[in-house]
Amino acid sequence: MGSTGRALLRAVIMGPPGSGKGTVSSRIIKHFALKHLSSGDLLRDNMNKGTEIGVLAKTFIDQGKLIPDDVMTRLALHELKNLAHCSWLLDGFPRTVPQAEALDKAYQIDTVIDLNVPFEVIKQRLTSRWIHPSSGRVYNTEFNPPRKIGIDDITGEPLIQREDDKPETVTKRLKAYEAQTKPVLEYYRALLLSMILRTNLRDFLCPFHSPQVFCLWVL
Repeated sequence: MGSTGRALLRAVIMGPPGSGKGTVSSRIIKHFALKHLSSGDLLRDNMNKGTEIGVLAKTFIDQGKLIPDDVMTRLALHELKNLAHCSWLLDGFPRTVPQAEALDKAYQIDTVIDLNVPFEVIKQRLTSRWIHPSSGRVYNTEFNPPRKIGIDDITGEPLIQREDDKPETVTKRLKAYEAQTKPVLEYYRALLLSMILRTNLRDFLCPFHSPQVFCLWVL
């Protein structure tokens, strides 16, 4: 898809932290030839480059505050102007109803993908993850454990668990996602014309070993 005369597809993918959005997105964009725009990657890139909006966003992050809707909206919409002739998949934006409303004023969203993964599955996956800090090697006690618990296979050095992967932090992040994003899903459901798919796409998309529910709505 793109400037070849075919209709452009504008899609949004949603799912809690650890639901596998990155893995699923990579498979979707490869299969359907979409451009992938991750708000997290975009934010980091702008902060690293010291752009005006990147500096502004960093001031909120450094204060431990959420980035305001208008800042995230400016960031996303500015980048989408560069994809005017492309089909795209948005990942991580919109996260609030005001962001969704601003996006709808600029573009017609055709499809919303909701990765509906049980929170207990996510908690088990994330809290089982341990990292060797100097190399970045990742282990999972469930399906990719080190030979010796808590020890890196290659160096023999201790493994650590990231703060984001600790059970109490994971629970807090999942609750925050649910509180913030549930209204966005309800917003899109209100615009829903037809739910065309609700099925288990384990073989095609699911990054887990257990089934995952995948909802695709055409708006």
